[in-house]
Amino acid sequence: MAVALSSGIRDTLVTIQQTVAEATISQTRLATGKKVNSALDNPLNYFAAATLDQRAGDLSGLQDNMQQAVRTITAASTGIDGMTKLLQTAQGLANSAAAESDQTRRATLATQFNTVLSQVDELMKNSGYNGTNLLNGDKLSLSFDPKSTTSTMVIQSSTGSVGVAGSLGLTASRLGVATAANSTWTNGASDTIGDAGIKTTLTQLSTAIATLRIEASGLGSTQTIVSARQAFTTSMINTLKGGSGDLTLADLNEEGAKLSSLNTRGQLAQTALSLATQRDQQVMQLLK
Repeated sequence: MAVALSSGIRDTLVTIQQTVAEATISQTRLATGKKVNSALDNPLNYFAAATLDQRAGDLSGLQDNMQQAVRTITAASTGIDGMTKLLQTAQGLANSAAAESDQTRRATLATQFNTVLSQVDELMKNSGYNGTNLLNGDKLSLSFDPKSTTSTMVIQSSTGSVGVAGSLGLTASRLGVATAANSTWTNGASDTIGDAGIKTTLTQLSTAIATLRIEASGLGSTQTIVSARQAFTTSMINTLKGGSGDLTLADLNEEGAKLSSLNTRGQLAQTALSLATQRDQQVMQLLK
């Protein structure tokens, strides 16, 4: 059996239904912080924002790779600093040997020199990060744009696959200082040959240190480029997310005020419905 409603009650019910629907929308926006939560809300803004968010996500992944590249370069730069200090120590030992006339003391200094020089190569081998050692001939490919095949940078030591230590020839035998007993720094009865050997060693050390400084400069330039691209990517991500927010984010102050107003309207509608019902009941009583 159909229930007949007066026009006043029906109008009030419609008002209540509309108020509840609008309040639900405001509550959802306040809960999510977005005015566009699905394609049904606004298809154009929803899909445009999704595209911007996807682009920002792709760049975020590349940004992580950039940070790891900076770490790799920093490890190599730290290794070069350590190698330079060891070579400078070796220079000091060679200069001490040049000023020493006693062959036994020269031999002792030569042994110390060999020990220091061996650590240069070991330090280089320990200058890698996450499996990549730029000083040992490894290279790192870094992309700055997921949609571009040309926006890629290959980070590698200027010495290429031979590695820094290999290019410098930093071994005792190649510097002519094999052992204290068989060294070009000592020559038994005469210092002449020993002096020449030390001079050659000092020249090689100066060349090696100069090469390391050039290598450090190159790594510094590369790190500056990567850091600049990293900062740019961060800015671009913020721009993309800001654009997405412009299309989808809700004004929480506005939505809060709207929800408060709708709640008040709903209460008034409930009161109006109650009054309309009472009026109908009074009419029925008069008809009895």
